[in-house]
Amino acid sequence: MRSIKTIHVISAHAEGEVGDVIVGGVQPPPGATIWEQRAFVAQDQTLRNFVLNEPRGGVFRHVNLLVPPKHPEADAAFIIMEPEDTPPMSGSNSICVSTVLLDGGIIPMQEPETRMTLEAPGGLVKVRAECRNGKAKRIFVQNLPSFADKISAPLEVPGIGTLTVDTAYGGDSFVVVDAAALGFEIVEDEARDIARMGVAITNAANEQLGFAHPENPDWDHISFCAFCGPLDKTETGLTGKSAVAIQPGKVDRSPTGTAVSARMALMAAKGQMSVGQTFEAVSIIGSRFTGRIVGQAQVGDRPAIIPEISGRGWITGTHQHMLDPDDPWPGGYRLSDTWGV
Repeated sequence: MRSIKTIHVISAHAEGEVGDVIVGGVQPPPGATIWEQRAFVAQDQTLRNFVLNEPRGGVFRHVNLLVPPKHPEADAAFIIMEPEDTPPMSGSNSICVSTVLLDGGIIPMQEPETRMTLEAPGGLVKVRAECRNGKAKRIFVQNLPSFADKISAPLEVPGIGTLTVDTAYGGDSFVVVDAAALGFEIVEDEARDIARMGVAITNAANEQLGFAHPENPDWDHISFCAFCGPLDKTETGLTGKSAVAIQPGKVDRSPTGTAVSARMALMAAKGQMSVGQTFEAVSIIGSRFTGRIVGQAQVGDRPAIIPEISGRGWITGTHQHMLDPDDPWPGGYRLSDTWGV
């Protein structure tokens, strides 16, 4: 086999959502901070295209690049590459990265619990992993401070009408809608319609409502639309279904850790949750993340929560992505049959 590029990947998923991890073959991108390195990856596009575009990738795939940490407290750092964004943080991807670091032997595993600090582009996240028999069984991630933005805002969506929506930040930015009001039960055969409608709602929200992170002016858009089902009480808090539409048109298979964080921030702002309570989020395929509010914080002038999310991750294989020098599509390709809705 001949190749002018070989990228080493350990593939994983967290509660159904793919989050591959590049462990070799890529030099750290330029930048004095992980955020600057993230910006280079986002603007340069070379690595994103190679691993996300077909024939190596697909709209269902997220890929994380391990890089040396910049912060002295961090044990490892990662840059998240999603189909159309290079975000500050991701819950499912942080669970995949933690699983690969521990199950892959990159960071020594301590049983029954391993603690480590990861540096995401948006900041430090603390990880606690329950470990048994050489396997990280469950990953707990203390996420970035999360806050409510707009509550009960009117939004006009072409072809749908006027909706009442919330916006929030949970490590990434969301427009949040009532799934039942739009006719969704959040079941598997609704995925295509949720994806299509979610893209339309996200685009409308960016045009009419916008988003500005009070401490990070570079993050100035809404990334996702979260369709949230009704809430039921549990012994320790609340539970409910949700589905997140990701640009350019797919539904997260996991319950989406940043969406769990954003929804808890909204519930805290509305008086529905408080510190110490939990929220069990159920995805469109029935997988679960558990969220917990572990503290309060301040982001600029916004009251915020410190969320913890937990879920399970599994390694699915190892890959060596190669590039033959005669390949006529070195950067891959995207077609609208899957990449657009």
